[in-house]
Amino acid sequence: MAPPRQNLTGFDVRKFVASSGMPPNDPWARAEQWRYTGPFSRYNRFKGAFPGLGIATVAFAAYCGYEYLFLKDDHHGHGEIHKGEEHH
Repeated sequence: MAPPRQNLTGFDVRKFVASSGMPPNDPWARAEQWRYTGPFSRYNRFKGAFPGLGIATVAFAAYCGYEYLFLKDDHHGHGEIHKGEEHH
């Protein structure tokens, strides 16, 4: 395999990427830490995004189960047409 060609401008992309990382001693780290802790953590920001969604999901599932088990309508949907009866 041939060695990589050197850039004509002298710009080395690998050195640039290596130098663009987080500095070892970030002077703003302590000042920025409040954004990611306590009430501003990712979990705490999104846990109240959909209030009542869990309760509503359980209530809907319970209603669907109740409807399936107890509210069966045996008079409709069979496709039977009886003489003298009108569809109601």
